[in-house]
Amino acid sequence: MARDFAGWLSSQGWTVRTDTEFVDIVAEKDGRRLYAEVKGATTAPGLDVDTAIGQLVRRMPSEADQSVSFALVVRDEPGSVEAAVRAPQRILDLLGMALYAVDEDGGVRQLFGRA
Repeated sequence: MARDFAGWLSSQGWTVRTDTEFVDIVAEKDGRRLYAEVKGATTAPGLDVDTAIGQLVRRMPSEADQSVSFALVVRDEPGSVEAAVRAPQRILDLLGMALYAVDEDGGVRQLFGRA
């Protein structure tokens, strides 16, 4: 799934790295940087989504930086999508966080926000 999202980012003109130690994907484009955490198949989508959001929050700079954004990527299946979109949109806006879903064929759709 991370490979699918990384491929999609590349097709959108991002330079993508997946060999980072602290987040699943780091992508750069036009002076912007995107940090993405990808959560695949799970028996506890709510817990995994909450954990991923926490992981992304820990990566956020202490000072506001409009050139940095964040994305949470989940499987495009009802449990994972519902868990992801239950986060208040106002909070996701404040965090600069977008939500994406990847289906079993590798298709990517945006759920909220924009990287």
